[in-house]
Formats: sequence, structure tokens, C-alpha cells
Amino acid sequence: MNVKRALVSVSNKENIIKFIKGLDKLGIEIISTGGTSNYLKKSKIKIKEVSELTNYPEMLNGRVKTLNPIIYAGILAIRENKIHMDTINKFNIQPIDMVICNLYPFEETIKKQNIKWNEVIENIDIGGPTLIRAAAKNYKDVIVVTNVKQYDSILKSLELNGKLNIRQREKLAIEAFTHTAIYDSIISNYFREKLDNEILPNKKVIALKKLISMRYGENPHQKGIFYKSIPEILEPCISNSVKLQGKDLSYNNILDSDCAIESLKEFNDPTCVIIKHATPCGIASHNNLLNAWYNAYATDTYSPFGGIVSFNREINEEIADELSKIFLEVVIAPGYSKNALKILSEKKNLRLIMLKDLNKKICREGIIIRSVVGGFLSQERDVKKINKNEWKIVTKKIPNKNELNSMEFAVKCVKHIKSNSVVFVKDTKTVAIGGGQTARVDAAWIATHKGKINIKNSIMASDAFFPFRDGIDVAAEAGVKAIIQPGGSIRDDEVINAANEHGISMVFSGQRYFRH
Repeated sequence: MNVKRALVSVSNKENIIKFIKGLDKLGIEIISTGGTSNYLKKSKIKIKEVSELTNYPEMLNGRVKTLNPIIYAGILAIRENKIHMDTINKFNIQPIDMVICNLYPFEETIKKQNIKWNEVIENIDIGGPTLIRAAAKNYKDVIVVTNVKQYDSILKSLELNGKLNIRQREKLAIEAFTHTAIYDSIISNYFREKLDNEILPNKKVIALKKLISMRYGENPHQKGIFYKSIPEILEPCISNSVKLQGKDLSYNNILDSDCAIESLKEFNDPTCVIIKHATPCGIASHNNLLNAWYNAYATDTYSPFGGIVSFNREINEEIADELSKIFLEVVIAPGYSKNALKILSEKKNLRLIMLKDLNKKICREGIIIRSVVGGFLSQERDVKKINKNEWKIVTKKIPNKNELNSMEFAVKCVKHIKSNSVVFVKDTKTVAIGGGQTARVDAAWIATHKGKINIKNSIMASDAFFPFRDGIDVAAEAGVKAIIQPGGSIRDDEVINAANEHGISMVFSGQRYFRH
């Protein structure tokens, strides 16, 4: 079906003049609303105002422009339906064969600082979504155009064939319905946040857009893609990062990078976090970033192979030189010195990720969502800060100030390790990590087996309570001097007695950190 008449009403006017000139050259009549019409007329394009068709002016400060039966009957009439065509002919309504429309910039508006509520309200589009949905519903007869990137291909098809085939029309309709659905979801979520503040409502709409297409997912036989939240999260995260060099990020790279970034947000001092299979294998803070790297790497010198290393300070030449000595998949930092980039660029496949403000420890409240077959799980982000005033010393031996500070560091580390997990630290560095085990005693055994003599006089943290005393016995045998754990087991007395028997101090934090 040839296009004879097009209605255009766009907020984003990028490339619209070129597109409309192309349609005009093909002899297509152009109908437009006020703002768009005035813009097009400046380029001497012949335009018919919507008000000329409807015999009604735009009213209510532009809130009502296209909401009229003459417009919607022209869009929705099924051309092969004799009753439809007889009806519009009876009322002298002309068919509209193309609708070109994008919506008021609601998402851009709510990003503004100190935005007034009235401006938010006036950037909720009413006529636009209605036009788009009407055209998409009647896609067999009406071409619906919602994206600037569609202009060239549509114009090319019209120039070559005088029409679009049914598959092209179907794809445009799909994108149109998605366009309005995402738009409505942004409005819905913004209103809930501002007016209701119910973080886990009965119904939830999520808007996403493709950020990266991947060669495959978790395994080569699985397809994978990375979607970015709409609106974007306004804090340092993997979706806001910039890749400076190297291969495309893989599905697993992104999971690991997310873990690395979220772990780093726990620490104020210069810190290095090393991740392997979405769990830390070394964490250290130090006033010298190079020493932080040395200490984190010393925790486990073989697991970082093929892993991810992240820093919350700029990487300099010395650190780059050390990183270049081992095989890594990804390096993340808020910046890189010129010489550091030169050194690391020699590893062509190494992915260098820059994430500004990573050193500012920005971590906002919100929700996280995980999928299961048939549904999604959602919960609040775990951003609760450690409060030492809630801690309770439960053993005869009292930990000193330095040990309490090390406990705080240890808790920040164990929070990001896969459960069941334990971590052993000295000062502000991990010396052994045990995680991802089905029994807590196994996590303790693995960590002490890896840490060996480094465990002596260390601090142990557990992500959850000890159900039996066996984990305490394993730690004590390795030389641990103090333990912090949430407490809350029916066998807490048994565990406390074990600590007392071994002369170990123990603190109950009252805060669990499961990570599945």
C-alpha cells in the first residue's frame, strides 16, 4: 500500500527535516502539529496544520492537539473493511498512512537538578502515545515511526518500492509498542518513588534497553545480552563504565565486574579487590595503592589468573607494571596514568574499564532483581552501614581497639563473598578466604588450608552464625585470635564456650550477610 499522507508530531527533531523533505519529494502530504509544524516551515516544507483537518485549534496550552475523531478514524480505519471506509468517506475523513511521533522528554526532564513538579507533569505526553498506539494497532495499513534511526531505511524502501512490506511494518509496530511501554514505565516508577515510596509494590514495571550484544552467555551454547536500566542508575556501576581497550565484555565479565565494583564501595582508603567467579579472592586497603595490590594478591596467588582486578584510585605506572605480569581478564579503576595505559595497552585483549567517581563511595538505596523460571525475586539493596554500637562482646576475652577495627574491615569483606563464607584478615588485608560452601565448617577449613601460617593471629569473620562449634575449633587450631559473626544460633552458647576454651575473643554483630 502506497503512502499518501503522513502525520508528524515529534519532540526530538533530530534529522526530521531531512526525512520530511524526502517524504515531500515522494509526493506525500504532510500534516503536523503546532511546534513541529513551525519548525518544519522554517525549511520551507509545505505543511497542513492538524487544526485545518479537525476545525479545532490546539487548546489548553497544547495539552489537546490531535485528540480528535478525524485524526484517529483516519489512522485506525482498516482499508480492506468496507464499513470502515464507507464511514470515513461519509464524514469526509482522509486516511493517514504514516505516523511519525516521538514523545515529550520525560526521562531527560526528571534528571534535571531541582526540577519543579509542574514541569514534570507537563512533560507527560498524552496525545503522542495515543497516536503511536493507534498507528501500531493498524500496522498493516499505517507505518508507525518512533525512532530517528528508522528514518533512512524507511525512506529508502519508499524510494525503491513505494511501500514497506509486512515484515517491516511488523517490526516498526513492535518497536512502537515497546517505545510507549518504556515511556509509561518510567513515569509509573517515578511517581511511585516520589508520591508513594513503596519500594516493593504489588506490581512493578521494569524498563531496559540493550547496552551490549555478546558472543554468548555464561556458556558458549547460550545467547547473551546486557541490558541497561532506564532511567540509568546515578552511581558508579558497570553499566555506566567506559571501556578503554580490549575485547568486548563477556556475560561473566559483567557479573564479576559488578561484584568488584560493589565490593570497592565499602572502603574509603585506597583499596584493591580481586574477583574470580563473582566472589572476592583478595581484598586489601592501604594508604599506598601499590601495597594494597600486593596484599590483596598475596591472599591467593593462583586464583587471580583469568580474574578481575579493581581499584578505587587511579592506576599508576608501578601498578600497571605489576598487573602486566599475570593474565587478567579485566582491570577496573577510576583512572589510569598515561604511562599505565601505555604498559597495559601491550596486552591487546585485556579489558581496561574506567569508572569515574569510584573513589567517592556512592551507593544509593534501591532494589535488586534476580530471575527464576517463571518469575523474579526482588529485594532492597544491602546498603545498611555497619554500626559498632550494635555489636555485642560475648566471650571472656575482650578484643582490643585494633582488633575491633580489623573486624569492621573483615565484615565489609565477607559481605561480598559467596555463602557460606568466612574471611580471615590482618589489619586491613585478607589473608585467607573461604566461600561458596554448603557447610560453614568447610568454608573455614578451605580458608585455613589456603592461608596456612598466615592465619595465625588473624581475625575471622563469618557471613552467618555458626550452627556448631566445629568451625570455631578449625579456626582456633589455625591460630585465630578473634572472631566476629552475627550470632543467633540455637547453639550460640556452645559456640561461645568453644571460643572461651580456646582463649579467643568473639563479637556478635547481629547482622547477617548471605550472598547466593
